[in-house]
Amino acid sequence: MASPSPAADQIAHRLLQLPADDALALIFPGQGSQKTGMGAEVCEASPAAREVFALADETLGFEISTVCQQGPDDELTKTANTQPAILTTSLAILATALESGALARCPRFTAGHSLGQYTALVAAGSLAPADAISLVRERGRLMGEAKTGTMAAVVGLEADAVEALCRETGAEVANYNGPTQTVVGGEPAAVEKACELAKERGGRGLPVNVSGAFHTSLMAPAAREFARFLDEVTIADPRIPAIGNLTARPLTTADEVRTDLREQIRAPVRWYQSMNHLESVGVRDVIELGPNRLLTTQLKRSNPDLEATSLDEAAALKAASSV
Repeated sequence: MASPSPAADQIAHRLLQLPADDALALIFPGQGSQKTGMGAEVCEASPAAREVFALADETLGFEISTVCQQGPDDELTKTANTQPAILTTSLAILATALESGALARCPRFTAGHSLGQYTALVAAGSLAPADAISLVRERGRLMGEAKTGTMAAVVGLEADAVEALCRETGAEVANYNGPTQTVVGGEPAAVEKACELAKERGGRGLPVNVSGAFHTSLMAPAAREFARFLDEVTIADPRIPAIGNLTARPLTTADEVRTDLREQIRAPVRWYQSMNHLESVGVRDVIELGPNRLLTTQLKRSNPDLEATSLDEAAALKAASSV
């Protein structure tokens, strides 16, 4: 068991002590946002970030901190490493923002894209940081070892048109990212055919560099095995509602969280629907915490009425007035 880490273990507590802002949501990125060198800036300047990375290193039994901050790239991009690396870096940025005062409001909701949901659940007080780190390591290992199928991003077509492509080809929707950006997955021949049809109908299919067809039925064996690890972990009712990838609705009980995490490996991520739900219930400000700014960039296109801000490493170290 990892040693106590106050900065990591008290993230949700510290967040809940801040003044509540019913118009605010915090969001956290998933796979694809990794970059070599991530976490180095906050670790150099922030004791809270160093504690988060130390907890991750001890929990995993190897230095994920070194993989994040120094690479090499081929180690960081292994799914079994990528997932805990992004989670740990996002938690370190969140802990730093709380330490520095750069984050000065408690959100009404949290949300995370795919593996980012685990960061959202730590922030919401539903998962202990060490448990989240262990879970995403197993999740990444199982998903990386599946090595079945492929994925492509279909752009330029609305979701219902992409769903029609899937019905015709046997591909499956894996991620609803925006009004005209939907990721599909499945057997290579099915995905290739879906991309061909997308081009004929005015869209484009762009290959996604992953080891398998994540968030499709081809991940069912990995999902079943992952459920065994999930059943061994304590999950609490979220103290801040967390938007589920499976339902695109707030998760408010431990049972809802467990179901969502168990099923999301083999079911589509309803990210665009999640952001639409936030907007429909009065959220106006969305802050992304994590490496890169992929979700912020996407939100500016898909939900322009939401004020999207990225709290990356540099911003997390600034004074409270920044956000």
